[in-house]
Formats: sequence, structure tokens, C-alpha cells
Amino acid sequence: MAAEIVNHCSDSSTDQDGGAEPHDAFDPVFALHRGGKMAVQATVPLRDKDDLSLAYTPGVARVCTAIAERPELVHDYTWKSSVVAVVTDGTAVLGLGDIGPEASLPVMEGKAILFKQFGGVDAVPIALDCRGVDEIVETVARLAPSFGGVNLEDISAPRCFEIERRLQERLDIPVFHDDQHGTAVVTLAALRNAAKLTGRTLGDLRAVVSGAGAAGVAIAKMLVKAGIGDVAVADRKGVVSLDRDDLTQVKRELAGFTNKAGLTGSLEQALAGADVFIGVSGGTVAEEAVASMAENAFVFAMANPNPEVQPDVAHKYAAVVATGRSDYPNQINNVLAFPGIFAGALQVRASRITEGMKLAAADALAAVVGDDLAADYVIPSPFDERVAPAVTAAVAAAARAEGVARQ
Repeated sequence: MAAEIVNHCSDSSTDQDGGAEPHDAFDPVFALHRGGKMAVQATVPLRDKDDLSLAYTPGVARVCTAIAERPELVHDYTWKSSVVAVVTDGTAVLGLGDIGPEASLPVMEGKAILFKQFGGVDAVPIALDCRGVDEIVETVARLAPSFGGVNLEDISAPRCFEIERRLQERLDIPVFHDDQHGTAVVTLAALRNAAKLTGRTLGDLRAVVSGAGAAGVAIAKMLVKAGIGDVAVADRKGVVSLDRDDLTQVKRELAGFTNKAGLTGSLEQALAGADVFIGVSGGTVAEEAVASMAENAFVFAMANPNPEVQPDVAHKYAAVVATGRSDYPNQINNVLAFPGIFAGALQVRASRITEGMKLAAADALAAVVGDDLAADYVIPSPFDERVAPAVTAAVAAAARAEGVARQ
């Protein structure tokens, strides 16, 4: 879709008012987006003066006074406990990169309607015209009283790590960077099922992750928490290892808990004998490197729109193939995770989303596949109506078990 948007916008015509219009005014993508994809809708009637006196003045003053006296009542008498802020600065939007806050809005609107469609959670897109870590943290913190949770979206690494950490330390509502944790949850769920399909456990597997940005770091952390045998992460300069002198603080920390085998060199070298390839970086992995992987390997090439390994190539050598695309089986799609994760957290008024809650979400998601497990079905469809309820229930239960639930 990124390429389509660029092509249409670059080849534009001028309408009678002098404004630029997409070259093909009947393009269904632009037709769907015209006027935006969402709106605010009242949940109470406003039919006459009696309704108005209850919903607004003078009746509303009684509710305001009650909340002022008992602040926790805000969850019961406003939408706070069921609404999420979807916040971006537009610096890492899809595969388009740094396109700015205005251009990010179609994605943020899309994220908001996914929250509603798949999790029953209201969400408000907020695109910020600031980029400094301090500015973003302060802005979001000041907005927080209106929301039950914050979904950080499409904020470039490494700033995204510090922004999430500082906001969660400052706020008593869940703060969740979906590019990191949503991707990791769905990847873990699919990997658990792939291992089960081939008679193995996570502990039997050695994985190689291509990409040391937000998603790659989070995937590595979650796989280690879940008990992976070993995982190495590669960036543009090769395997992230402690012998390198060019690592950022985030990558140095990453090197400290990954790569037990002490691998060095290129991504392709690390793939020799590996059981799992996980791609979250783009680019292309040579077929020879894929061929060098272990028998019954798994290839999760998740870059969009062009996977790091094309499925027809991956199927020559891998027992299970997954991508980030909806037109191939086994789509690793964050929408399988974030609506249910937030729904579960909001349901119990959790103060944060813990590692245990994320692991519970992955386990619940994997379990939805059940006895239908197959090479082309290690992860359910986003349209499987069992997904969101299963993830919601698991996350709510984990929040209670970990002591972060307040209801």
C-alpha cells in the first residue's frame, strides 16, 4: 500500500479549486479514506430538554462534584476506563519512515478502528508535532487524565524505548509500544505452535532475528523470557555481540542477554544451522543463507510489503513459513494482540502491562489454533472471533495474578 500511495500522490491532477487530487479519483483506497475513517458517536440520547439537563447542565455538575471528591469514580462515570490514546510523532510509519504527524494520521485512524472492531475498545488518534523525548513524555503525561491507556505507535528507535519507559514510570495506566510488544506477542505465539507442530519446544530452537530496532529488540526479549534455546540479533553491521565497539546502549544491553553461542559476523553466517529466521528489518536474505539453515527450520519473514525471504523461496527449505502480509498463510499481524491486551488491561483497570501479561496473551493466542494446527496454520486469522476474547481473558487473569489489577 505504501508504494500505491506514493505513486498516486506523485502523479496528481488539479481540481477546479486548484487543489491536488489523486490521479485516479476512483481509486478505492482514496475513496475509503475521504473524510477520515472514524467519528465520535454519542452513547446517550439527546431528544429534549430533559435529556440535555441530565447529559449536560445542570445534571453533569453532580457527577463532576462526585469525581472531585472521589477521583476513582472517573472510571465509572466517564469513558476513561474504556478509551486508549494512540500516540505517534510520525517518525517511523509503516515502511514509509519519517513522514511526519499529518501523514501518519491515516494509520493512526486505522489503528483506532482496529481497537474498536477487534477489542471493543475506543481509541483516539493523537499525532504530535514534537520529537524530543522530553517533549513527547511531557505532552502525553499531560493528556493522560483523559485516557485509560496509551498505545505508542510508529515512533522511531531508540527514542521509543526511553519514551515508553519514562511514561510508564510516570503514569498509573498501561503504556504499550505496539511496534515492540504486539509484534513480539504474535511472533511468540506462532513460534510456539510451529515448534509444537514439529515435535519440539522453544528450548530446542536457535533463532536469528534480522533487525535490532523496536520490534527486533522486543522479540528477542520475549523469546528469552519464554525460554528459547538461543537467539542472536543482527543489525546492518552484523550480529549484535559484546565484542563490537559501535553499539548503542540499547544494543549493548541486548548483546548481554542474547547470543549465548557467541556468534559474530554477518546475518547470513549466523543463519547456518539455525532453526528460526525472524525478519523485522526489510532487505533481502540470500537463498543460500536460507538453504544453510537446519532441517525443519522456520522462516518468519515479516517485512511489508516485501518479505526478507519470498515465500516461494522459503518453502523450499522451511517447515513453516510466515509473513506480515495478509495474502499469505500465517500472517504475523499485531491486530491479533493489541486489542485483546488493552481490553484485558482496561477490564481490570491495570496500572501497567507486565511481561507476564504479554506472555499470557501469546499463550492464549497460540491456544486458539488448537487441534487445527498445520504448517499453513500456526496462527489464527484476525477475523477469528475467538481471538480477542481469549487474549482479553488471559491478560485480565494475569494482571490479577501479578498484582497490577485494581478491580
